[in-house]
Amino acid sequence: MAQRRILIAGGGLAGLITALHLAREGISSTVIEKQCYPFHRVCGEYVSNEVVPYLNRLEAYPDLLRPAQIKRFQLSSTRGDLAELMLDTGGFGISRYCLDQFLYQLAIRRGIQFMLETELTNIHFKGDSFLVDSSAGSHEADLVIAAHGKRSRIDKQLERSFVSRSSPYVGVKYHITLPDFPDDLIALHNFSNGYCGISRVENEIINLCYLTHRDNVRAYGNIRAMEEAVLFRNPFIRDIFNRARFLFEKPETINEISFETKGPVEHHILFCGDAAGMVTPLCGNGMAMAIHAAKLLGERVVRWCREPGYSRAILEKDYAQTWQRRFSKRLWVGRSIQRLFGSDRASRSAVRLARHIKPVANLLVSLTHGKPF
Repeated sequence: MAQRRILIAGGGLAGLITALHLAREGISSTVIEKQCYPFHRVCGEYVSNEVVPYLNRLEAYPDLLRPAQIKRFQLSSTRGDLAELMLDTGGFGISRYCLDQFLYQLAIRRGIQFMLETELTNIHFKGDSFLVDSSAGSHEADLVIAAHGKRSRIDKQLERSFVSRSSPYVGVKYHITLPDFPDDLIALHNFSNGYCGISRVENEIINLCYLTHRDNVRAYGNIRAMEEAVLFRNPFIRDIFNRARFLFEKPETINEISFETKGPVEHHILFCGDAAGMVTPLCGNGMAMAIHAAKLLGERVVRWCREPGYSRAILEKDYAQTWQRRFSKRLWVGRSIQRLFGSDRASRSAVRLARHIKPVANLLVSLTHGKPF
C-alpha cells in the first residue's frame, strides 16, 4: 500500500505526541507549526500522572528535565480561607517551553518532518484528499490532523460554531522564583471572577497562571493595575506577588479562551487536543487530555494506514465516538465545578466542602483526573 501523506497542523503537545506515536509505528507525517521552538505558551503546566505509562512506552517521558513531582492540592477562597487535599493520582510539573522543545528534538531524531514558522490559511477537502494552503505555499495531504490549540484562523475559515460565540476569558501566565514554595504542591487561589494556579515546574521555576474575566482588565485599564486591585484581595496571591522574582519582562497572555463544545471531527479533519475541546484550567489536566487524545487518534490512524477495510468514514466515526466516550464527562465535570470558583460565596463553599466533606471533595478531584493508560 502506498505511503499516506499525513499533515499535522500544530506542533504543540497533541501534534507532537501524535507524530511520535505514528513514527513509532513506521508511519511518516509532516508537522506545520507557526512558531519556532522553543517558545512559551499560556498553560497551567501540570500533567496528571495518568499519562506516565504511555509516555514511558513511547520513550517520551522527560525525566532528564527533572519535572516537579506534585502530590498535594491547596485551595483558597477569595478571602483566603484555606483547605488542602492529597492527590491520589498526583502529577508532574513541567514548562511547555522545555517539554515542547524536548518532544520536538525527539521527533527530529525519529525522522519526523517539520515546517516551522509556517501558518495555515486554508484547508480544502475534495474527492478523497486535502489541499492545504499556508504561508509557505500549497500542500497536498491524504489526512489532516488539526492540533492547533485553543483557537486559530483555521477555526474561522472552517466556520466552526464556537468561533461565533464570544468568550469573556483571558489567560495570563508568569514564571517566577519563590524559594520557600513547596516542591510537591499545586495551589489554586480564587479571586473575584477568576482563579490562579501556582505550582513548580523544572529548575526551581514556578508557574503562575490565572484565568480572569475580561471585564476585570477593562475596569482597571491594564493587567498590573487589575492584579493589584482584584487578585491582591486574596492574601495568598498578594503575598506571592510581593515576594516572588518574576522571570518574564511581561506576562504571556491569551484572549478569547473558549470552553464551548467543539467537535473531534469536522469537514473530514481530525481535531486533537484543545482544538477538539478544552477542559477548564482549574481541572489542571488539559495537557494530560491532549496526550491521551493523541494516543487514541494515533492508534486509529495506524489502522487507517494499514487496514484496507478501515475506511476514512470508519476512522472518523470511530475516533469521534471514542473521543466523546473518554472525554465528554470530564469536560462536563470541569464546566460544572467551575461554578464553585471565582466568587466569594461559591469559593468559600468549595473550601468548606474540601475541609469538612473530604470524601466528596476527593471524588470531585478524581473526576478531573483520568485513569492511567
